[in-house]
Amino acid sequence: MIAMSDLSLIKMISDHYFIKRDKIINKFEHRGRYFFNKFERINAPLTSNLIKEHMEGKIIIAHDLITRDNHVENIVFDYNGFNAEKFWHRAQLILREQGFINFTAYKTKTPGHLHLYVHKGHTTFTEGCQLASKLSSLFASKMPTEWRAFPNLNMPKEYNIMILPYEVYRKERGSSWSRHM
Repeated sequence: MIAMSDLSLIKMISDHYFIKRDKIINKFEHRGRYFFNKFERINAPLTSNLIKEHMEGKIIIAHDLITRDNHVENIVFDYNGFNAEKFWHRAQLILREQGFINFTAYKTKTPGHLHLYVHKGHTTFTEGCQLASKLSSLFASKMPTEWRAFPNLNMPKEYNIMILPYEVYRKERGSSWSRHM
């Protein structure tokens, strides 16, 4: 189970959350594609009891990546490949090279899959999408594309959510090596 201090590294938007349902909640079109959403938005604070239920596997909770005023705090890579260790090391090198010193990889429910949170800070949604796309293309130049980058303009804003992570995989705070740059 993940410690609350490790979960606080994400800077989650906690004034609302999304809960996964067994049925389709709504259907909508975005850029000529149809999307079927199984996550219901709950306009109530995300509490530690809800997080505990999520960790125990009783419910599945997701958090929003976009604030009310259209900003993002994190660029997230949802890695769904077969070699998480290799992805982490290559991504770590690229992120350091690009000047990012704070990023954390979390384990998901599926073994070998990761959510890599790059802690960017208060960034507009459009700028966040551009940065995610740029970093994704840098990753793609070094390894096979086995991830999806968020935030993403090609998906509806309702799909720019991430399921809460279950455990820290690795974290980088940069202070130990950044002084040598």
